[in-house]
Amino acid sequence: MIETVILDSPLGSMEIKGDVFGITSVTFLDEKIPATTIENSAPVLKKAYEQLLEFFEGTRTEFDLKLNPQGTDFQKKVWTALSTIPYGKTFTYMDMAKQLGDPKVIRAAASANGKNPINIIIPCHRVIGTDHSLTGYAGGLWRKKWLLEHESPVRQTALF
Repeated sequence: MIETVILDSPLGSMEIKGDVFGITSVTFLDEKIPATTIENSAPVLKKAYEQLLEFFEGTRTEFDLKLNPQGTDFQKKVWTALSTIPYGKTFTYMDMAKQLGDPKVIRAAASANGKNPINIIIPCHRVIGTDHSLTGYAGGLWRKKWLLEHESPVRQTALF
């Protein structure tokens, strides 16, 4: 049975879904929904909730969660490849296609990237255009920009 919890993040409400087999989705919601009390939630949901909070606080750079995204074999291959992009780094769609072994799959890889059901934990936001521009993000480009800035090793600080 799939359970759901709601996390209040700096990017708005997020819905985390999962079951005994792992996290099945992490998605941004368009409307604000109150955060869930997680005391009675499944252990995998509690762990995801807590790790996402730590990520937003800046104390977590890697996730240690059991994942169970649903998709085609090719999509799962792309999502596994996305998971290898280090925190604070970006790949282009061409880099992703080459990592998959065939530069000709760039469009298919981009499409699979866009269908990633587990935002942030499977870091599809770290993939940018070949010209290094911000390109599509299911959660909205403003969220992608925020996430990349949040993960950036270079922080602009006030001079005075």
